[in-house]
Amino acid sequence: MKKYVIGLDYGSDSVRAVMIDAQNGAELASEVFWYPRWKAQKYCKPAINQFRQHPLDHIEGLEHTITSVMEQSGVSPETVKGVCIDTTGSSPMPVTKDGTALACVKGFEENPNAMMVLWKDHTAVKEANEINELARNWGGVDYTMFEGGIYSSEWFWAKILHVAREDKSVIDATHTWMEHCDFITYLLGDEKDLKDFKRSRCAAGHKAMWHESWGGLPDKEFLSKLDPYLASLRDDLYEETFTSNEIAGHLNKEWADKLGLTTDTVIAVGTFDAHAGAVGAKVDHHALVRVMGTSTCDIMVSSNEAVGDRTVKGICGQVDGSVIPGMVGLEAGQSAFGDVLAWFKSVLQWPMDNLVLNSKVLSEAQKKELKAEVESKFIRSLAEQAEGIPLSEAIPVALDWVNGRRTPDANQELKSAISGISLGTKAPHIFKSLVNAICFGAKMIVDRFEEEGVKIETVIGIGGVARKSPFIMQTLANVLNMPIKVAESDQAPALGAAIYAAVASGIYDNVIEASKVMGSDFEAEYFPQSSQVEVYAKLLEEYKQLGNFVEEQTNKNK
Repeated sequence: MKKYVIGLDYGSDSVRAVMIDAQNGAELASEVFWYPRWKAQKYCKPAINQFRQHPLDHIEGLEHTITSVMEQSGVSPETVKGVCIDTTGSSPMPVTKDGTALACVKGFEENPNAMMVLWKDHTAVKEANEINELARNWGGVDYTMFEGGIYSSEWFWAKILHVAREDKSVIDATHTWMEHCDFITYLLGDEKDLKDFKRSRCAAGHKAMWHESWGGLPDKEFLSKLDPYLASLRDDLYEETFTSNEIAGHLNKEWADKLGLTTDTVIAVGTFDAHAGAVGAKVDHHALVRVMGTSTCDIMVSSNEAVGDRTVKGICGQVDGSVIPGMVGLEAGQSAFGDVLAWFKSVLQWPMDNLVLNSKVLSEAQKKELKAEVESKFIRSLAEQAEGIPLSEAIPVALDWVNGRRTPDANQELKSAISGISLGTKAPHIFKSLVNAICFGAKMIVDRFEEEGVKIETVIGIGGVARKSPFIMQTLANVLNMPIKVAESDQAPALGAAIYAAVASGIYDNVIEASKVMGSDFEAEYFPQSSQVEVYAKLLEEYKQLGNFVEEQTNKNK
């Protein structure tokens, strides 16, 4: 009998499901669902870095995508052996005692504080600073030591503390908090005891200061110094965590009926998208996998022996089993990557959205046609013209910190800047400066790993940017002075989730074996151009100088 698995990948804008043949990794079907409430930018306030998502977007997407791949593939329900979910993170949400998302409870349906606090939400900068100050000075264990030594406003405890202080009604109605990957896994599974439910090692280790050496989560004494609520919440969280090769439960009857599957289908422990993406791209020793989308997550794996007791400073965590069980997963990343270019596009598109599309001269059909044409050509045309600008020409220097800095040394209070603008600066010049900036940000991450003794021999790019923008990928190869391979799969995180599902359901013995068979091949490779490498090295120094100046001014103004 054929055996199939489903990977479900929740991104910032959409969720996608893939049906994978577990015996060869072939993709039988895929489906994408764009979050309607998120697309309308409900519950978000970009001016204060508030980004919330309603769980109904994710629940509706779950049903739509899986039923669609079942219909497209035509496989028998009993042949689908496992499902695994990966999501963004840290993206926690409050839930009630019976496991219901609080935003689905009457009275909280439109309350942003009752919703999922998306990874890119930076409303908790003050709370993250408090956590860092306490961790360094309270006289006990530094609970940030395995998370790069700096706790971020993008992460679990800071976000919960912010909501607790802002909205007592939410806290009074909340029993516990769950990461997005845990909540969807819980929703599908038949294990309904919240205390015993298997939480993600990946999520807990990288974002919630969970570590084996101090017995799990930070102790109540530490948490109570931040807020008594956090200490009381700890009792309703978890002690143990689990890797995604393990079974969280089986599909419950309600969702088996909705999805056209059976209750024999295994539900694997959930994980984060970038870590699953690394598995989908066949991550191995000394390989840096860059998951390039709205932001980036940079993932590596290392043996426990190689890492030892060493902690890598300024990254987003080192967690045993977060990528491949039995190996240490190392995470870094940029808070904005594709978002940097999307921001510039939105600035340039203001006249189109506010003047042209509101014109009374054009018909609605003409407006729709014009908007579609602009959408299809906008970034491509900018990239083509930017690529043609020689590096000898005056190009502004930009920082990629439009959403703060994640790595190295998380600081979400930092803002972007552009210098060197003149009357000769045109849109393609600024676009080129922004492309340079996101590549220089990547170089800073690579340099930090190598400074900390983590050797990088191979760089693998996955995601939409990697596959669709040769200009960015070639610039990145020149800046890093390393060859970069691009994974062939359009859905590497979903494929990685499917690989975990195949192991959890017993089709393969371990993740490495499964990824060798099911993982993505590579479709392209970019090599450094020797004539460009030296020039980019000089431009990198200008990027560093601008960055140092902006950071100094930010610190002065605190």
